[in-house]
Amino acid sequence: MRIFRSLDMQLVSFLDVNTRDEAIDALIDLLDKAGKLPDKAVFRQAIFHREKLVSTGIGMGVAVPHAKLKNFPDFFIAIGIQRKKGLDWNALDTAPVRIVFMIGGPEDKQSEYLQILSQLTSAIKNMDLRKALLKAASKEQVLGLFSEF
Repeated sequence: MRIFRSLDMQLVSFLDVNTRDEAIDALIDLLDKAGKLPDKAVFRQAIFHREKLVSTGIGMGVAVPHAKLKNFPDFFIAIGIQRKKGLDWNALDTAPVRIVFMIGGPEDKQSEYLQILSQLTSAIKNMDLRKALLKAASKEQVLGLFSEF
């Protein structure tokens, strides 16, 4: 399972929001408009429930909100890049978040899910990739940065 196969140009957004919740809602709206969410309200509830358990701000200016639900046919990753100041996400390293990867997928495919999370985590540890994402001028550029992953 490669990250690149889970990406879609219509699931890339250049955010202009002020809070974590606004960023989450913007990506959920994006996913819903792209037809990826069988039930938008259930997905939103699952994402916010996960955030209440522990922040998905993993550090390095990155957050990975995620949820798995029964009626999802396949995995998807929405990418949000915050153009202005970073967002308070209560991240592990307390750094503000500027790059958000929202992952959704089927509840019954745990091994594929863990592979995606592992590959994504490995990719975002690359400081040059994170810097390039923040400088990307287009959705095509964002996707191109993941072509090797």
